[in-house]
Amino acid sequence: MGIFLSLTQGSTQTSMRISIQNSARLFFLLVAALAGAFAAGADSPPLPPSITTAPLSVDQVVNNLARRDAERAQALGHYESIRVYRLTYIGFPGNREAEMTVEAAYDSPSTKRFQIISQSGSNLIISRVFKRLLESEKEAAEPEMHARTLLNRDNYDLALIGFEPSEPGGQYVLAVYPKTRSKYLYRGKVWVDGTDFAVTRIDAEPAQNPSFWTKKSEIHHEYMKVQDFWLPRRNESVSYIRLGGRATLTIEYKDYRVRDSRLSGNAAKAVSSETGAR
Repeated sequence: MGIFLSLTQGSTQTSMRISIQNSARLFFLLVAALAGAFAAGADSPPLPPSITTAPLSVDQVVNNLARRDAERAQALGHYESIRVYRLTYIGFPGNREAEMTVEAAYDSPSTKRFQIISQSGSNLIISRVFKRLLESEKEAAEPEMHARTLLNRDNYDLALIGFEPSEPGGQYVLAVYPKTRSKYLYRGKVWVDGTDFAVTRIDAEPAQNPSFWTKKSEIHHEYMKVQDFWLPRRNESVSYIRLGGRATLTIEYKDYRVRDSRLSGNAAKAVSSETGAR
């Protein structure tokens, strides 16, 4: 194929080595979106009109979301959790898979630490995807970067496109489109809890494909309530490749231990995700 040097150019041994190197580079391009390496484009579709049948308007939902997120961010002093990263690639130039278990820790206002507990499978995935994911997350936690990726009107155009009634406060469904170019932004749908005004689910895609070789990417995130905070439960990212392959990344989050900075001493208790989930 055109992406590889012909085995007839130069010696067979040299050409084969170059072909393998190109295959590795191609594989990394295919899964780059899973590592957060995609940029928002300027050609977003028109923002749909907001519905008028929900209890609150889009402005009320977005304002409540921004206010409550700021309150939770200020109150969250520390958490620890266990994560399990899994990536499976099926397709050209060959199937690959890997798994890595990580202990994650966060300290307010912006410090994240990761300790790898175990890893297995493709070294390419571990070094080029998993470890770069961790570095990207540290970068995204920095205050300046964090401000540019918040779900608010500074960074996104938003419309209220649905309301799903349930106890106690239902779920508001927002359509979101990024305003600026950033590898951390996305477009799609976001579900917001009508009582806590926290994001509970995201179904989205990169605003622009990460490379020519990626035909389509899908992002599915779920969140759960731990104590007074909404934290990740499960992330899944799927990239469909023009050559027929598919890369699926999942991250499972468990065993949360949370410290609320508004509490002190014995009152600043840690809770697990099993007891803290809503």
